[in-house]
Amino acid sequence: MTDFNFNKWNTILGWFVFLIALITYSLTVEPTVSFWDAGEYILTSSKLQVGHPPGAPLFQMLGAFFSIFATDPSQIGLMLNMMSAVTSAFTIIFMFWSITILMTKLVATKTKISKAQGQAILGSALVGSLAFSFTDSFWFNAVETEVYAMATLIMSLLFYLGLRWEQDMNKPRGNKWLILIAFITGLSFGVHFMGLLTIPAIGLVYYFKNYKEISVKSFIIANVSVVAILLVIFKLLLPTTLKFFSASEVFFVNSFGLPFNSGTIIAGIVAIGLFYYGIQYTRKKQYKHANTLVLCVLFIFIGFSSWMLLPIRANANVIINENNPSSARELLAYYNLEQYPKTYLFYGPQFTDQYSGEDENNPYSDDKPKYEKDYEKGKYVIVNDYKNAKQNYNSDHASILPRMWSTEHAENYMMYSGYLDFDIKSEYRMQNELRTVVSEFRSRANEGLVDYEDYHKFLREFGRYLDVKKPSLAQNIAYMLEFQLGYMYWRYFMWNFTGRQDDIQGKYNMHGNWISGIKPIDEFFLGKSQDNLPSDVLNNKGRNTYYFLPLILGIIGLLFLFNRDKKLFWVMLVFFLFTGLAIQVYTNVRPFEPRERDYSVVGSFYVFAMWIGFGVYAIYNALNKVYTHKILAP
Repeated sequence: MTDFNFNKWNTILGWFVFLIALITYSLTVEPTVSFWDAGEYILTSSKLQVGHPPGAPLFQMLGAFFSIFATDPSQIGLMLNMMSAVTSAFTIIFMFWSITILMTKLVATKTKISKAQGQAILGSALVGSLAFSFTDSFWFNAVETEVYAMATLIMSLLFYLGLRWEQDMNKPRGNKWLILIAFITGLSFGVHFMGLLTIPAIGLVYYFKNYKEISVKSFIIANVSVVAILLVIFKLLLPTTLKFFSASEVFFVNSFGLPFNSGTIIAGIVAIGLFYYGIQYTRKKQYKHANTLVLCVLFIFIGFSSWMLLPIRANANVIINENNPSSARELLAYYNLEQYPKTYLFYGPQFTDQYSGEDENNPYSDDKPKYEKDYEKGKYVIVNDYKNAKQNYNSDHASILPRMWSTEHAENYMMYSGYLDFDIKSEYRMQNELRTVVSEFRSRANEGLVDYEDYHKFLREFGRYLDVKKPSLAQNIAYMLEFQLGYMYWRYFMWNFTGRQDDIQGKYNMHGNWISGIKPIDEFFLGKSQDNLPSDVLNNKGRNTYYFLPLILGIIGLLFLFNRDKKLFWVMLVFFLFTGLAIQVYTNVRPFEPRERDYSVVGSFYVFAMWIGFGVYAIYNALNKVYTHKILAP
């Protein structure tokens, strides 16, 4: 393929960036426990206990392995933190190899790649992968016991495997890569669901490989299909399976008097039998694609089997046993995050629902009955049928795209929407005392004597007499753009590729902003002079300035990719959007969170850092047109 040993140097430099990353993270790793969930993960991993939903059983099992290297109990935290360092270093090596695969595809022609081109490709991968190694958010994930370092490794590995599958797709046994992808997909459930967000990009890789003639219709169908596959795996395949196991458990125990867990075992035997029959039947009939599909689903379940840890340890009555997922029913609730408040993506209530009271037409609805084991009767009994247990939201305060939904954050929402408008309900307008109270409150609000907390308290107290206007669709969209996508994504993105003001959690433009190091630009966005800053600001260890250089290099790479290969451009753009902006839209974040949430969108920074690598080659390619020399690539 090349006139020098490209594969040899590809392997050597891949392990070289791995070592750089590993040494860097090992030297900067947290020595003990850090804030938030790290302490829980350290304890539940080292002792194999049950943490908070939706759980991370594979992460915990690997953590238990790393904890055995602690020579003293005080070192267990360090060893668990080192697990994140190691997994993050492996992320970098798979990123390096992914960039070289993609760059080779972009550069390769019918002729061999020249030595200079090969050097430029390896240099591009070197710069791109090391750029990501030192990004603020990924580095932070790499030195503490949190699931996001390992989840990013799964993303990186899945994308790399998708590229290897594309190379061998039309070869005999080429679908072995797809089976491995399915297995890693199943494993991702044991770490964090965000690893699944690579699936749409891999699906598009298959589409562009097999459909040479791209029409608008097929393009739309392909994009809808890859999202549908993601939703089927995440929202249908495994929850439905858990429901089947749950129903089987209750049915066989209550109907036939079998011991507890018998129904679960029977459901497992049935599932194994179905897979066995499906594999045998499709092989016999030579249904190649159907056979591959059955194997993929089977390997997803094999990967998902790490979840068996949760009911096993819950039944062992370990000290930390959150939600006690000891049976299939409890495990389903654990998977579905039923303890957390429900969020609405496309249609649902807004935070003003709390001021309106119950819905007049349908005030309450039933919740799922709660089953518990009755050891005396030897069956599952309903201890609470939860009839009319849930208060329905008021339909008058529902809307499409309900971005402002959390009743606990009403005051903060009003910082974006402004004071809510309201009128006295018609049936109460004749009450002089109420009219006086409302008039006085409005006067004080107009004079600026009422803050958002006071406004919220007033509406809570008198809401039953008032017709409170819900935020408009325009206000919801404005909040989404300004806070959810601007403050909670774009700010984080700019931290990593432009610069960061400090490591103090931001609020109202005081701290935690992005900066560039270019004074006029920073003064424009921060609204304050950057001259004569106090020493505690200048010396903050979280302060970094990159002068837009990584951002510019990434944009150059993005444009180079767009001009060279629009199909690959779309694959990576979808990967970027799903691991960044889509997460913020899906989680419907509230103002303000108790901590910075940049760790959850680090997958999109991974993709942008790959574009930085492309930008390096783009510069080499441009210079090579006007100046050719063997020293140019180095």
